[in-house]
Amino acid sequence: MKFIDGGVCAAQGFKAAGLHVGVKTHKLEKKDVALIVSDVDCSAAAVFTKNVVKAAPIHVDQLHLADGTARAVIANSGNANACAPHGEENAEAECAAVAKALGIPAGNVLVSSTGVIGQTLPVKVIEDAVPELVSLLESSAAASDSAAQAIMTTDTVKKEAAVETTVGGKTVRLGGIAKGSGMIHPNMGTMLCFLTTDCAISAEMIKAALVETANVSFNRISVDGDTSTNDTCCVLANGLAGNEPITEKNAAYGEFVEALKTLAVTLAKKMASDGEGAKHLMTCTVEGAADEKTAETVAKSVISSTLTKAAIFGADANWGRVLCAMGYSGAEFDPEKVDVRFASAAGEVEVCRQGRGLNFDEALAKKILTEHDVEILIHMGEGDAACTCWGCDITYDYIKINGDYRT
Repeated sequence: MKFIDGGVCAAQGFKAAGLHVGVKTHKLEKKDVALIVSDVDCSAAAVFTKNVVKAAPIHVDQLHLADGTARAVIANSGNANACAPHGEENAEAECAAVAKALGIPAGNVLVSSTGVIGQTLPVKVIEDAVPELVSLLESSAAASDSAAQAIMTTDTVKKEAAVETTVGGKTVRLGGIAKGSGMIHPNMGTMLCFLTTDCAISAEMIKAALVETANVSFNRISVDGDTSTNDTCCVLANGLAGNEPITEKNAAYGEFVEALKTLAVTLAKKMASDGEGAKHLMTCTVEGAADEKTAETVAKSVISSTLTKAAIFGADANWGRVLCAMGYSGAEFDPEKVDVRFASAAGEVEVCRQGRGLNFDEALAKKILTEHDVEILIHMGEGDAACTCWGCDITYDYIKINGDYRT
């Protein structure tokens, strides 16, 4: 397996485009609508927010995915189309506009939105722009870049990646774009993610692969403890790689899932690293747990802890906040078996052994925690299970960004 260029257009038969249409008129230059299209119909699946309050596009996508088939995705930034008048009607109107321009059924179009909740989507500006958007479709790295920029909100960098691997003896490519910077928490967050592949795989198997993948990638990141109304991760598989279609969980399925997980973890880490106002990517790896569920529960609690985030922001090796977060996680463990280390490109320092503090070099610890990528390494001393989760520090800028987000 190797990383390649091309993003969402890396796989055979996929085109993309991004365009400014004026969803939020005061952001005059930013692209705000993206379109992704396959040359042929695809096996398709999606996972959505677990928030009880769901945006209109999610309800529409659930209907359109009932047959496990899709061919295009349209997504806008600047307006969430959530809890808004005419929500489902406007989401369906976007699908209908794309379907008309492409000459495909509206049921084969998926739709996503991200932005401010509760405001009516100015759907006409999107509908009017669809023909131009379709005319811009290309199968190129530049086209993927354009689509990736169009779905950004408070993101400071685009999220894009692609991999190439072998499935059933055939070369297969997978690519994706994502957005997410704030309102991110395990069980997904304010994230949109669109994945494409030319692998031949059934709708049933692509759904199983996506659920398995989301659980070890997008569901293991946290920025601020909030789970959004719009979270969507969808995958389209058009089969143009020519491999024997995957219809069961065999060796080829395993090869495909390994690549899908690699792609998803890469995108998930990009989101955690670009948390609103963040200065550090926090990686928490828990080893020596009794089982994977315990390791995951502990790691999620640590990367979600506001006090731990604040300590990392201040480059303060306050390991007590790590143990505290472990203790209220709900996991059962013996605190007197826990070891904790901090690590980064600047080195590594052990700060706690068997639940008790150690005399350590504070200057070295501060140097380690000043790096952008910081690791919190925990050993629980109770088994062989492990898990890694990703988060970021919390800074003054997080409040600035969200204090006037709507206005």
